Amino acid sequence: MPSNNQPVNPQAKQFLNNLKYQAASEVGVTLREGYNGDLPARQAGAIGGHMVKRMIEFAQQNMSQNFR
Repeated sequence: MPSNNQPVNPQAKQFLNNLKYQAASEVGVTLREGYNGDLPARQAGAIGGHMVKRMIEFAQQNMSQNFR
């Protein structure tokens, strides 16, 4: 069965891309537009980890606002 990797919200792709560049900046990694496959795994992992941390914080803030 073919994979359907389309975001539910079309704006999600741009949001995640912005978050990626922001996270990279915060952990001190310089990303180029386009291909960054030559990035060491440690740096790529730091960016991904920081993105997850920020997404969890965002979800927690929104959950607490919805349950008040």
